[in-house]
Amino acid sequence: MEKGKGLMVGAGRRWAVDLTDNSTFPISRDVPEPPGFSGASIDQDDSSVSLQKKDAGSNWKAQKAWEVAQAPFKNLLMMGFMMWMAGSTVHLFSIGITFSALWQPISALQGVGKVFEPYKDSKVDLLGPKLLFIALNLGGLALGVWKVNTLGLLPTHALDWVLSLPPVQEVEYSSGV
Repeated sequence: MEKGKGLMVGAGRRWAVDLTDNSTFPISRDVPEPPGFSGASIDQDDSSVSLQKKDAGSNWKAQKAWEVAQAPFKNLLMMGFMMWMAGSTVHLFSIGITFSALWQPISALQGVGKVFEPYKDSKVDLLGPKLLFIALNLGGLALGVWKVNTLGLLPTHALDWVLSLPPVQEVEYSSGV
């Protein structure tokens, strides 16, 4: 055989070995195991590997749950910047940004269970990530309410309620002079 040509195929194979076992005899259990080999250790290794895989899956789910819980923080920063850029005058852009700042946390709070559904596991505690998710979305909602207030759309002054007040009854006094 020439150098670099590989094995010859066909009749020219002198050193080929057939590794398939076509025998009809069952595997003999009479043959002792080689020194240092234990079949029981393979079963234990398989169980420990499967346990490690389950733990790794639980750790992965817990890590992803925390990442999902921290996601509203990025949205909070972006929304705050957009509200700052919109200014404090009432116009279409600022009202749209403010509506979005109010709507996103409300819709996120309505779907908290659905957001964390893929990470539900008996070994994963989702209380902490859910509380963080709720707190960050409440912070986003507070930011939206603050923006509504800076636009002057919240009735926080006495003048905002003048129309709902009854008219003042004037009282006249006569001194007789």
